[in-house]
Amino acid sequence: MAEPLLALDSLAVHFTVGSLLAGGVKVLKAVDGVTLDVKPGECLGLVGESGCGKSTLALAIMGLLPPTRGRLALEGRDIKTVDRMATARTVQMVFQDPYASLNPRQTVRRTLADPLRIHGVTDKAEIEARVADMMAKVGLRPEQADRYPHEFSGGQRQRIGIARALILRPKLVICDEPVSALDVSIRAQIINLLLDLKDELGLAYIMISHDLGVVEHVSDRVAVMYLGRIVEQGSWQEIFEDPRHPYTRALIAAIPDPFHRAVVVETAKAKGEIASALNPPPGCHFHPRCPLKQDVCVREVPALDPVSPGHLAACHFRDLAGTPATALRPPR
Repeated sequence: MAEPLLALDSLAVHFTVGSLLAGGVKVLKAVDGVTLDVKPGECLGLVGESGCGKSTLALAIMGLLPPTRGRLALEGRDIKTVDRMATARTVQMVFQDPYASLNPRQTVRRTLADPLRIHGVTDKAEIEARVADMMAKVGLRPEQADRYPHEFSGGQRQRIGIARALILRPKLVICDEPVSALDVSIRAQIINLLLDLKDELGLAYIMISHDLGVVEHVSDRVAVMYLGRIVEQGSWQEIFEDPRHPYTRALIAAIPDPFHRAVVVETAKAKGEIASALNPPPGCHFHPRCPLKQDVCVREVPALDPVSPGHLAACHFRDLAGTPATALRPPR
């Protein structure tokens, strides 16, 4: 077994909210004890509703938010001991909104060249060659190098964002909802581009999304996050064909299925809205919305324990197979 490229152990990111003069101080537990790993060359899908802590976890991995507790290791080294510049050369990010993530005053050439210069590449010929090569890899033409972001469509801007993330030749790329801000007509193009680049460059991805249809298509493994905690993780087959947490089942049951193969059952339905991370429910955070709730769910936090090798679920009733939330879906 290869050593994990990235390993998180009980990682937490908490924020202090409010003040003593404004009614007291509260702690917002955006990420609350996450244990995960990402292997070289794999794609880990990270899913959950907005407000579950996915993007906060991504920023912690990038080194942009300090962990409150826990360990974050990159290639076996604690990230606290790794130089910030070295981390940036290993981990990069593709952001959700290509309209907001690019500097409107910089050309494509400068957007791609500046990271190289910052990281010590001084030879002009090498910079030009690497910029041209990366533009070609993401499907941009050489004559577009001196254009500004406003001269491109949304899909083209996201290609620029992908090129910027890859220009330093990282090993891990975090894709934070990379297609959610794009027109439906071009989402498949960007997803296929990311998959092609993953194979060509040997990249590992963390694919953050609330769209399980996208995650099912691209992921080797999937982790489901709810109110700062991982509630289920396993291979994409295990998650989509044998989900063991009620929240996972609810997410899968909500996938639009043009083939009419979904078999939605009563136990796949979740009630209400996600709770506030400032005041999360006791015990299992999902219990106010769960159709399977029992007294133990309110009293005790369920451990993230194995259902089978590599398939974990944080549910007191994880061993109950139940009726699948969907029938076997068409091969991807």
